[in-house]
Amino acid sequence: MTEDLNKRVEQAAQGITPQTKPDERRRFLGSLRERCLIRMDNTEVQNHELTNLFLKHLADFKNYTILINGNINDDGFLGDVEAGCSKLNIPFTLVNNETAKTGPHDTAILVVAKTAINRPRISLKQVYPPEFPKEELVAPKQKESFWHKLFHGGNQ
Repeated sequence: MTEDLNKRVEQAAQGITPQTKPDERRRFLGSLRERCLIRMDNTEVQNHELTNLFLKHLADFKNYTILINGNINDDGFLGDVEAGCSKLNIPFTLVNNETAKTGPHDTAILVVAKTAINRPRISLKQVYPPEFPKEELVAPKQKESFWHKLFHGGNQ
């Protein structure tokens, strides 16, 4: 315990402040999981259906900041996000440091709050599930009464 205290005093003397949850910050582009509203990984930004869904709901993120992995290659989606953010006055940051990894399941884009929001589901598909196609309901055919059959001659 005294070693930890001595190490902490030495770091403080050198101006080094220890970072909270470094593994979590590496996974979430320098942010914390508790601040995330939406997360898309590097494979999801290659899916045009998901990218269109994200862009469709971009106006929902006005009170948030968007973190964009600046190290990934895409088909113009990130440029569309940047243009949409600029148009809607949504703050965004390109992250090009060691947290911006290019593996298939690493984070490509995050929508984060300034404080903890603790959302249980942050995947785009979970936050905005696909809409089910609407089906026309057919009214059940009602049975004709005895009197209707008698005076109208049965089915017409």
